[in-house]
Amino acid sequence: MTDLKFTKEHEWARVEGDVVTIGITDHAAEALGDLVYVELPEVGDEFEKGDAAIVVESSKSASDVYTPVAGRVVEINESLNDAPENVNNSTYDDGWLIKVKSDDLSPLDELLSKSEYKKYLEEEDQ
Repeated sequence: MTDLKFTKEHEWARVEGDVVTIGITDHAAEALGDLVYVELPEVGDEFEKGDAAIVVESSKSASDVYTPVAGRVVEINESLNDAPENVNNSTYDDGWLIKVKSDDLSPLDELLSKSEYKKYLEEEDQ
């Protein structure tokens, strides 16, 4: 998990070359409760930084998931169509949502490290 960066909107990003894997944090997954549906974009869809690209739904609510970088979707986690609970059960591994190829990874420099995200959560809870 040390290779992850985090947003204040509770998304995580893992960089592999020019591809960014995006998911929601375990904090977000716990807050939502058991996911019952994940609405993923199509491979080839393009997004700007900060666009709502995904919707995750639980029995409690639905939430948008935002892309921390601009780019084109190169892969979606199709297993979530049949098993959305993977997001709850394996947030940082089997529960990833999409992979985006980006020409500009510099926005990731603005994201939080694991320790910064943990501190942010502590401050948010107060």
